[in-house]
Amino acid sequence: MDVYEALYTTRAMRRVRPDPIPLDVQARILDAAVRAPSGGNTQLWRFLFVDDPEVKAKLGPLYRDSVSQLWSTVYADRLAAIEATPDAPASIQTAKVVRSAQHLADHFEDVPLLLFAFVQHDPSGGSIYPAVWSAMLAARAEGVGTSLTTVLGYFHGPESLEILGVPGDEGWLNACCVSFGYPTGRWGVAPRRQAHKVAFRNRWGTPVGFEVPEPLWSPAG
Repeated sequence: MDVYEALYTTRAMRRVRPDPIPLDVQARILDAAVRAPSGGNTQLWRFLFVDDPEVKAKLGPLYRDSVSQLWSTVYADRLAAIEATPDAPASIQTAKVVRSAQHLADHFEDVPLLLFAFVQHDPSGGSIYPAVWSAMLAARAEGVGTSLTTVLGYFHGPESLEILGVPGDEGWLNACCVSFGYPTGRWGVAPRRQAHKVAFRNRWGTPVGFEVPEPLWSPAG
């Protein structure tokens, strides 16, 4: 797969089939992940795959409660805006995200594979997220959809660490959980704000010097 196709079409895929991810596919995904840059090349990361129904059954209620708390706190204003102006473009887009995220929560136990990424003594995430993103890009090349979420660690960190058997005295931090599964939907280029509208050059507020009115990669191009 062309690298730009992977970059442009690796979007959050939260609706997936329950079909298991073969071990050789998992191996290629993880091997790609550990080739990512690591701060000082310390490689102070650990990756925990979860496909055991019993473990997922313990995590599922915590995940759903985490998403429920997300709606009532961080997303409260946006949900209120959806109710107040349901036909506004921003409300329509946010509603799609909410429905998709809630679907993952409602079907958490049905996701065939979860990947928990841990980093030691590095709350910045600078030494773990490059590896996680590499795993997601590798999954895209394998036809596997992914979605990165941090709510479980944020709202139910200690409980989830205990369920996963993570040592509590070694400084391991759960950076995120990534769901993996063969998607029920289609791959595509995600709509985003135009690059030149979210970037500056040399000083905040100074135009970046180019414009990108349309994506510079497309399936036809």
